[in-house]
Amino acid sequence: MRIEVRPTLIVKTQADGNSSVDLIWLSQLLKDIGQGSSLVVASKKSGTSYRGAWGKVNQVEDALGMPLMIRTKGHGSELTEFGIFLIQFIEDMQAGYLKHDAQYHDILLKEIKKIQKSESLRWKFFSSSDSVIQKAAGEVAGIDLKIAGSGESLERLLNNEAHIAGYHVSDQKSSKAIYQRLSKNDIQIYPVMKRTQGLIVKKGNPLHIRSIEDLVGKKVRFINRQIGSGTRLLLDTLLIEEGIDPSEINGYVAEEFTHSAVANAILAGKADVGLGVKNIALENGLGFVPLKDEIFFIAMNKEMATQSESSKLIRKIRSASGETPGYKAVSLNRQIQDWL
Repeated sequence: MRIEVRPTLIVKTQADGNSSVDLIWLSQLLKDIGQGSSLVVASKKSGTSYRGAWGKVNQVEDALGMPLMIRTKGHGSELTEFGIFLIQFIEDMQAGYLKHDAQYHDILLKEIKKIQKSESLRWKFFSSSDSVIQKAAGEVAGIDLKIAGSGESLERLLNNEAHIAGYHVSDQKSSKAIYQRLSKNDIQIYPVMKRTQGLIVKKGNPLHIRSIEDLVGKKVRFINRQIGSGTRLLLDTLLIEEGIDPSEINGYVAEEFTHSAVANAILAGKADVGLGVKNIALENGLGFVPLKDEIFFIAMNKEMATQSESSKLIRKIRSASGETPGYKAVSLNRQIQDWL
């Protein structure tokens, strides 16, 4: 493909602007006449009638107040000084625009490739934050991953705003309730991995944090996950089990949207502890206090389950989880039969 930059030069031949003549077209007509062609031949070559060509020439002459041709009976037409100037002016203008060809050509091609790449990501995958999920999704062509909480991801799937949803649960009762709701909507559920959630603390755990109870009080600064995330739900469940009022935790209302963001907040000294997965703590050289194992599921409708990308995604997740500390691949429903 080649892009050419071509200018447009129009003269309005009526005050109300309802009639106009393309001077680029007219200059070619004049050029043919200047090279010896009759108006009959030049008008035919330009794609208009003899009468139409004369009419446009007259309109432009009247609008500009300058003659373009001298008509001599029996000798045809000859260009005026202004007619010759107009031809040269337009040729110079076109030559100047040609200098921008490469620039506009490159800009357009770059944008075309960008959009083509974006449109090639056909399947929308909303998932809870997880480094294994992100790694696997990045290795499957056609998958467009968006990070969202487990709850939001499932709602988007149920509302047909997503093709695939990734969510995690930490107790069998919640897992069964989600399974029943999804099954009623003809959605397939695949267990892919088990991971360990716990308290991410500073290296060496200087505050000696060992349990949820140690979060209570002003001394410990906590960093929470956003409402709607599976990790936030896990924390709230643990607080209920321990009979702890969230208001007793310093930083309960301070939120981050990913496990990595929680780790970064601790590294930056903005917090002492947060809830997250084991591998993020290890990757950042932080301490980790395990609290609960949970199951990560991939959900999709039956049509999506027949696509090759979905099976590739599940295989990639299971493979990556089997190689990551704090994770274990889950490939069979019987491994978690009490969760469904």
